Amino acid sequence: MPIDDLWYLRARGPNRERLPSKRHGRGKRWRVRWNDDQGQARERLFERKVDAELFDANVRADVSRGQYIDDRAGRATVSSLAEQWRESQLHIESTAIRVEHAIRLHILPGLGQLQIGQVRRSKVQAWVRDRSLVLAPTTLRVVYGYLNAMFSLAVRDRLIGISPCTDIRLPVVDRGKRVIPSPEQVHRLAELMPARLSAAVYVAAGCGLRLGEVLGLEIEDIDFDRAELSVRQQLKSHKGRPPYLGRPKTKTSVRTVELPDVVAAALREHLEGTGAPVEIDDDTDPRRPVRRPAALVFRGADGNPVIASTFSRTWTPVRAKVGLPMRWGFHGLRHYYATLLIHAGASVKTVQLALGHSTPTVTLNEYVHEWPDALDRTRSLVDGALGQRETAATSTRGRA
Repeated sequence: MPIDDLWYLRARGPNRERLPSKRHGRGKRWRVRWNDDQGQARERLFERKVDAELFDANVRADVSRGQYIDDRAGRATVSSLAEQWRESQLHIESTAIRVEHAIRLHILPGLGQLQIGQVRRSKVQAWVRDRSLVLAPTTLRVVYGYLNAMFSLAVRDRLIGISPCTDIRLPVVDRGKRVIPSPEQVHRLAELMPARLSAAVYVAAGCGLRLGEVLGLEIEDIDFDRAELSVRQQLKSHKGRPPYLGRPKTKTSVRTVELPDVVAAALREHLEGTGAPVEIDDDTDPRRPVRRPAALVFRGADGNPVIASTFSRTWTPVRAKVGLPMRWGFHGLRHYYATLLIHAGASVKTVQLALGHSTPTVTLNEYVHEWPDALDRTRSLVDGALGQRETAATSTRGRA
């Protein structure tokens, strides 16, 4: 990796004196030449020789260690990086749509036109502050997660040296006091829902299923003899496509849950009026999508699958009549189920498996504030088993 003096020729005069070049005294004097990690010839000019020598040494070391970063790669825009990252993900269709929506509406307008090498931590922090004015803290954290993943990809591909998404302060998520309905409110919700959806309330509150899992249930998933309910798919719907059956949220979402008597009774009564199977696309195996008849447990008024948006329009006035807060969704019944298990003494692992969370950490992050309510019960169990500890002093007095 030679360093060239552009102000003088390599050849010397008759007296070995240095001969000035045509560009002598004009422009930067020192040129560093090297081959990058792709074998392409590169060069850079410097005013001072000491700067050229330092750069030459650093480039030589980076290339030999496999840590070389092409400064031209950092000229790519955040917009192009976002597209590269998005296309490399293994997102299911519905997730891919949400990611595209978040990038298009919240990342590209503020950062898309910038070169990735120009994005500094302060710029990302300013973007977070701006987005915090229009997004809820939980939503902002999700969108920021996409941005962070994009720059992590840029670092791994050696487009930039370090990610600007470092030590970024995000708005605090104030979960506040989670509203858990009373048993009376759960029964009231089921009573006020249309008959075709009434049992869905008990499936969510008594088995902990998500809305998509409830709407994707088929009759064959219910085993009354074993008192079990299998979760193997969910009903999905998004713009541009009719509702279809897809995989549950995570691998651990595929599970078998116990079927309490109150839920079984509601389902038995509900299934007496179930109609014929409905034709629907089944993408639970993405490599072999099929269209098949599905004996869905819950149907719309027209006998077709119930999509989330339609369900929401039915749910909202019912929720209001029961006296639950605005924005308290059907998912609140899943929280009811989780807290019921926790307060009954269930372990983190038990709750995780029942809810189908991907890891116990997810369960703890969501419900950690619920476990302290059971501490007194835990103390009572220990005291009941061990009793009063006999100290050395009381033991001596007893023998005296």
